[in-house]
Amino acid sequence: MKKQFHPIAAFFIIALTALACSSSFDVVETQPPTAVQVNTPTEALPNDSSDLLPQPLYYLDKDSQGLMQVFRMERDGKTTTQLTFEPVTVTDYDVYPVDGSIAYVANNQILQIYADGSNRHVLVDGGSNPVFSPTEKILAYRLNGLNLLDLSTGDSNLALQDQPLGGSFPPVIYFPDKFSPDGTKLLIKVGHPPDSPWTAGIYSLAINSLTPITGDDPSLSCCTMYGGAEWSTDSSSLYAVATTPDSSTSFGALWKIDATTGAVTTLIPGSAGDGNMLLFYQTYKPHSTTTGQLYFFSAKYPEATGVIRRAPLLLIRSLPNDIINNWTVMRGDTFEMMNEALWSPDAGFVVVVFAPSEDVYDGGRAEIVYLDGRPNVALAPFVQQMKWGP
Repeated sequence: MKKQFHPIAAFFIIALTALACSSSFDVVETQPPTAVQVNTPTEALPNDSSDLLPQPLYYLDKDSQGLMQVFRMERDGKTTTQLTFEPVTVTDYDVYPVDGSIAYVANNQILQIYADGSNRHVLVDGGSNPVFSPTEKILAYRLNGLNLLDLSTGDSNLALQDQPLGGSFPPVIYFPDKFSPDGTKLLIKVGHPPDSPWTAGIYSLAINSLTPITGDDPSLSCCTMYGGAEWSTDSSSLYAVATTPDSSTSFGALWKIDATTGAVTTLIPGSAGDGNMLLFYQTYKPHSTTTGQLYFFSAKYPEATGVIRRAPLLLIRSLPNDIINNWTVMRGDTFEMMNEALWSPDAGFVVVVFAPSEDVYDGGRAEIVYLDGRPNVALAPFVQQMKWGP
């Protein structure tokens, strides 16, 4: 199921508008570039003893048998450990932020191991999409709907049940996505089979209630594409990129979503202008910090330029409530071969996964990209589904 939410696969957009560092949202448009990665040359990993990473980095990579397994890279950016040894591919996982234990999906089961890889055991038969609460011993997962497993007692509760096709209610299916930092709410991806666009909702654990997220334009689906949504540090809101369901004209509007009401504020429109002046916007992987800054990748394209497969995105910093006047390009290079990105908590850098070729949209070479202009630092030749651990 994960591939339905891939952040880059829907990049059928139009041409780059700004390569120069600019502090203005209305940047000067340029001719469309070729799909070749332009980024600061990578330097070798330093030999000193200082830590490169603020926390251990977890990811999927192939084992000696060519099967995807869970690995961990330590803070030094060098030491790696294979944690799972399944006879089949691991398709999904999550890390418990308290003790580093892992819940993962293999062979249509959710299994759990300790941080050192020991005590392998089955949690759920047939489940998927494991998501740990950051504050309680609760694992959310999908099995006929949203389930909440109390890891201290082993009790599981079907909190939101799917409505199948042909039933008395409109069909709907629920997928847990991300807990809020305070653990009180859970972002839910909502599917509408057989062919309606994905939407989203905010589930409140205390009152067992789902608040739908609906923007001004009902044709936009929320929170499932372009790097996914991210919670604000105070759990009061979400930042998400909404996209059109038609991939031939896909674009991304950046939304801020009130976590209590589900109300949407559009920070960057999906498109603006009319006729020959029509522009499409593309936004990817928003990240907010405790200082109130919002970081993301973005670009703006004139409709008449034509279609390109990958977006050469710029790395942007702004203020959520005044993006247009506080738009700052943080680096002069672009990121058209990016398959994945994981921000450091303080936004001092972002770990970017660069695709090995333009037709590969899952995994690739992991590098630290600093926002102060230092050269990139290579971490691993291949990673996929990166997550920070404790």
